[in-house]
Amino acid sequence: MIRGQSLIINLPGQPKAIAETLEGLKAADGTQKVNGIFAAVPYCIDLIGGPYLETNDAVCKGFRPKTAVRTRG
Repeated sequence: MIRGQSLIINLPGQPKAIAETLEGLKAADGTQKVNGIFAAVPYCIDLIGGPYLETNDAVCKGFRPKTAVRTRG
């Protein structure tokens, strides 16, 4: 939800569900099966007029459509 220039993320009530929502789901071998909501937050902030944020892929690989990716230069 967006209110003004704030991004509001509603989370479930249980700690395990919160972790799964934010971080995503991992397979038994530790590989990422489903990205969590954190992956989309930098792009959402960009859409509401905030700064362009980059993520550390080792921590959380951010999601952006190809048309929204900026190259470093």
